[in-house]
Amino acid sequence: METSEQSAAREAAGSAPTTYSVVVPIFNERDSIEELYARIVAVMTREARPFEIVFVSDGSRDGSDELLEQIAQADARVVYLRLRRNFGQATALQAGFDHAGGDVFICMDGDLQHDPDEIPLFLAKIDEGFDIVSGWRVSRSDHLISRRLPSRVANWLLAKASGVALHDFGTTFKAYRREVLQDVRIYGDMHRFIPVICARLGATIAEVPISNVPRAFGTSNYGIGRTFRVAMDILTMRFMTAYVTRPLHFFGKWGLVGGVAGISILLGLFLLKIFSGVPMEQHGPLMELGSLLSVMGVMMLATGLLGEFMARIYFDNSGARTYAIRTAIRSGRRLPPPARLPIKPGWGDESGHA
Repeated sequence: METSEQSAAREAAGSAPTTYSVVVPIFNERDSIEELYARIVAVMTREARPFEIVFVSDGSRDGSDELLEQIAQADARVVYLRLRRNFGQATALQAGFDHAGGDVFICMDGDLQHDPDEIPLFLAKIDEGFDIVSGWRVSRSDHLISRRLPSRVANWLLAKASGVALHDFGTTFKAYRREVLQDVRIYGDMHRFIPVICARLGATIAEVPISNVPRAFGTSNYGIGRTFRVAMDILTMRFMTAYVTRPLHFFGKWGLVGGVAGISILLGLFLLKIFSGVPMEQHGPLMELGSLLSVMGVMMLATGLLGEFMARIYFDNSGARTYAIRTAIRSGRRLPPPARLPIKPGWGDESGHA
């Protein structure tokens, strides 16, 4: 809770109180919605924080939409978004971010496996100045083979590949400052990599231990079948975070290795033929390998150059920034943060929609 000293300092700085948006993607969670809503309201009211709840129905088919609409009509603090079909959790979160009006986003699942009573843990870290606060399910109640073991391996690989020392990338229970998401668009299954993408732009990240409450209603939408997708996402994440602004450094490196190796093999065979008279037919497989490596080297270099052109076209035409500003002061005045996300609903809007 904000202290009187913090309030006085904020008033002296001439800034409004921080507002909070609790973003909850919903997919067939009718049985848990009312309890989840009541507990979020109770926690945020107890914390005395200006807040809204953004429910995003991601193609639910169990009657969740009717219940969410009733709640949104009865409570102006609730924003209700109904997507036309099931687009996936990442897209649902992006829709929630686009329509949220808060300065801080708190994301959590709609199945009550995330305890709303733990929201103050995230708020405390945000108050300390961190840009992102990620939950860490220290003790998980999920099945060992289908959930816990693959998750542990994936988290270890993600930490090594990204250089971001998080124990739990997979949980949705996270808090973000709005400004760190200004230039981030999430899609596919990339929501678990938001801290990695933001860390590349200098975001500060904290981790808090959270409980993993056993699911009381319905069945999980995830299982061991998503292991392959996670593996592919790790490769995508590694490339996007390390080489998105310099693809030639990635492709060119391997292109040069392959090209030099191929040319060396072919040159050696040529000299062997000239000075020893050994028939080329005796080294057919080696000559084919040299030719293949040479061609692959040229192709990798060409791919890297094309990637460089595409990266420049993307950043020049989209206006996306390759940097992030934490503080800017001009003429002795602190400048406001960059423009917010595209859709900015007003606080207290009766309909809850932009």
